[in-house]
Amino acid sequence: MQESTAGRLLIATPLLTDPNFERTVILVCFHDGNGAFGIVLNRPVGSPAGDLLPEWSELLTPPGELHYGGPVERSSFLGLGYIEGPEDHGLEWWTPIARGVGLVNLAADIEEAESLEALRVYHGYAGWGAGQLDAEIGENSWFVVDVDPEDPFTERPERLWNEVLGRQRGELSMYGTYPLDHRVN
Repeated sequence: MQESTAGRLLIATPLLTDPNFERTVILVCFHDGNGAFGIVLNRPVGSPAGDLLPEWSELLTPPGELHYGGPVERSSFLGLGYIEGPEDHGLEWWTPIARGVGLVNLAADIEEAESLEALRVYHGYAGWGAGQLDAEIGENSWFVVDVDPEDPFTERPERLWNEVLGRQRGELSMYGTYPLDHRVN
């Protein structure tokens, strides 16, 4: 297994044309020898997440839309949240991922989540079997970059692919201006 990508972003390279993942930005939640699990950050669905989870609606990050998290288990809902400060471990409703960002147990009592500063809700997730993500990275299907804690909660998720690539150093930053159709470049 290559080095774990947990807590980092996968950015689909222009070579990745699978419609489920084309131009996606994925936060990797877990990655070990058994496989990997992540959430697509940049595909809002357009329907209000508060309609599905009204008890959490006050905490939803604007614009409060439900997001497509990936093609696996699309009937499940996942919460991704942000907590400021170092005290994000040991909470029963929280699974830390990276620098204040973590999974929120949406079945928990909202009263317990008073320290939550941002929340986005996703349906489905992206999953890979043992060695599958490592192989895809080796085939240059993904760029692996560091996450900024604001990435999962941007108000313009449709621009996230370009913005994350644009802030990288060196040649990787050039992909931030890569056209949707490379033939018109």
